[in-house]
This record gives sequence, C-alpha cells and structure tokens, in this order.
Amino acid sequence: MAIPPPPGPDQPSYPSYPSNPSYPGQSQNHPQQYPQAHPEYPQQYPQGPYASWPQGYSPYNRPTPVNGVAIASLVLGILCFLPAVGLILGIVALVQIRKKGERGKGMAITGSALSTVGLVLWALLLGTGGLSSAWDGFKDAAKEDNSSFSLAKGDCFDSLDGSLEGLAYDVDPVPCSGAHDGEVFASFRMPAGAYPGDDRVTEVADDRCYALEDRYAMDAWAVPDDVDVYYLTPTRQSWRLGDHEITCVFGNVDTNGSLTGSLRKDETTLDADQLTYLKAAHILNAAMDTAPDAEFVEDDLPGHKKWAQRVTVALDEQTRLLTAHRFAATASPSVAALVKDLRGARKEWAAAARATDADTFYDHYDTGSELLDVDRTVTPRKALGLATTPPPYEQNDGSDGGTGGTGGGGGGGEGDAGIEV
Repeated sequence: MAIPPPPGPDQPSYPSYPSNPSYPGQSQNHPQQYPQAHPEYPQQYPQGPYASWPQGYSPYNRPTPVNGVAIASLVLGILCFLPAVGLILGIVALVQIRKKGERGKGMAITGSALSTVGLVLWALLLGTGGLSSAWDGFKDAAKEDNSSFSLAKGDCFDSLDGSLEGLAYDVDPVPCSGAHDGEVFASFRMPAGAYPGDDRVTEVADDRCYALEDRYAMDAWAVPDDVDVYYLTPTRQSWRLGDHEITCVFGNVDTNGSLTGSLRKDETTLDADQLTYLKAAHILNAAMDTAPDAEFVEDDLPGHKKWAQRVTVALDEQTRLLTAHRFAATASPSVAALVKDLRGARKEWAAAARATDADTFYDHYDTGSELLDVDRTVTPRKALGLATTPPPYEQNDGSDGGTGGTGGGGGGGEGDAGIEV
C-alpha cells in the first residue's frame, strides 16, 4: 500500500483512505485508473463502504403530515364562521398533534384564538341587540328592493311589457309630464304574518285602493273617464322577504294604453280655496256613498231613513267648512249661493229621515236631491279654477241619488254617489 508523503506547509492534511477500493462488478468513473488488488491486506465490506438507508430506496426522510383538523380550525377562525365549532376543532387538533407527532400546532392555536374572539363578538351582538339590528337592516333592505319596485307616491312609470296586468319584475320610472303607463297615488302595508293568499291580497288591494284614490285626485271632475285603478301587490316569494306593501296606481282603462300628465290634485298642487271646497264636497260624497243596497225605498225604508240621516249630518259639516273659510272675492259670491242650496237640501234630507212611509220619503228625497244637482256646482267650481265638466256618471245619473262610478278615479271605479258637488 502506497503511503503518501506528509503534507507540506501549503498542503492540507486529509485522512488516509484506500486509494482505489474495489467493488465487485463495479468500476470507478476515472478512465486513468484501474482496479488494483491488495493481497497483503484483504479487506471485505459486507455492507459496502457506506451505511445503508434505513427507509428502503428513498434517500430522504418523509415529512411529518400536517393535521387536517388544525387546518379546519384555522379556516373557521379566520372566517369567524361557526366560532364554537372552530374552537372545538382547535382543541381536538392539539390533542391529535400531541399523540401523533403531527405538524400544525400553530394553526390549531391560531384557529382556537380567532374562534374565541368570534364567540365573544357573537355574545356581544346577542347581548346588546346588535345582531337583531343587523337582521332588521337586512330585512329593511330587502323590503326596499322588493316593495313594489320602491315606487313612491306621485311617481310615474312604464312597465317593461307596456301592460299593468300580470306579473311585473321591474318598471322604468319616467316623468309624469309625458306619456306613461302608471302613476302611483297611494301605498300601504298589509299586516305581518303568513302570506294570506293571492285572493285575499287582491281583495284588500281592491278595497283600499279605491278608498284612497280621492285623497290624491281630490277633484274627481278632473280625472279623465279612461282612467282606472290598478295595484302592485307582493308575491308569495317577496312576502317571505318582508315585502307586504301594496301600491295603488292610476292607469288607462285599456291595459295597453297610457296616460299623459299627472292626475295629482291634493294639498301639494291646490290652493287653500280649492282645497277647502273639495274637502267639503268629499264629506257629502262619502255620505251619499252609503246608500242601502235595496233599489227601492219601500223595500228597506228603515235603511233609507238611516242613510238620509247620514246625509243630513254630512250637509251640516259641509256647510260649516265652507262658511268657516274666507274665500277669495272672485269666488265668495258663488260659494255663498252654493251654501244656501246646501242648507235647503239639509232640511229636505232631515225630513226624509223622519218619514213614516215610502211616499213621504220620496217627496223630501226628490226635493233635496234637486238642490244638490251637479249643475249648481259649476259656477263656484269655475270661480275656484277647478274642473267644470262633470264626469259621465254624474251627467247620466243627474240628481237621482243613485250610485255611479268612482268619484275620484274616473269611469273605471265603482261605488261613489251619483251626486257630487
């Protein structure tokens, strides 16, 4: 065996190894050298010159797995979603990591800490009512988004299909000065609770909308006879989101027709004289609206006498309102003449209320109705700047006291008295 010379001052010292160890059936990757035998010192390496790897063929140790429960705890903690579950998973993960030697201890601790913070926040929200307020805010937003398309009183709009019948998923707000499909004149909410059904919703909408129309269009004579009442109602689906609102709308009698200009005649558009006159007129119209169902007096004399008494009270109140207000000089004389007719009519209706038989009732009823003839109101209306052409149902019914169309909603309505001043 060759012994290398000792290292010089500039030569590092290396440990001595066999210059060319031999392996059975294997050659060194050095073309300049060849295997040499060393008979003097036979050496055997039953396991080779290096230690074998204890894990088979892989020269690297496999990494320790990360605990999946720890990952889940961290995710729930970050999202603050189900914090109680995140805290429990974090504790379970720490126990598993300790037993199995897995990684993820930091994630488990972080997830548990974040979940604890989430639990504290949830407790504060529940204790202070913050969660309830947040839910109420969500429901309010849902209501605004679903309550008849967020239309307000006085808004005009076009439907997407040009019709006011059937299902509507959205509408386009447009100026009332131009052509439009509908004009909102009122809205109201139905009581909370389970959805009452389509028929009940329609019934309530029909009753309430017709009753509210003359608060918006107070001068019934100014409403064209091609105007009808429609309504936008909640569906079963929108009801679940808190939409209980019904929106009342003026539209054309022809469902595919349109309107032009606003029909609004209320305190926002009328002067004090006009407003006083129309409010007084509505008192009488409301009383006339309560006529008995029986067509003939002799079929229900007691019912007609009670009706005559209601008309008498209404005439008293109407007269009081008109005399309490100081009208402009241009309208005062004609209003005074109207008041004189109302007082005369009041005496006749009071006598009808005391009638003992149908003939006597008819006598006083006819005289009282003549004093309330619509033609007697044209002059004061003209002086006040109100519409002077009676609606068709007024002209047809004259002063017979029967019922005609809607006093505030044009020819498409129903139920108002044929006499209107």
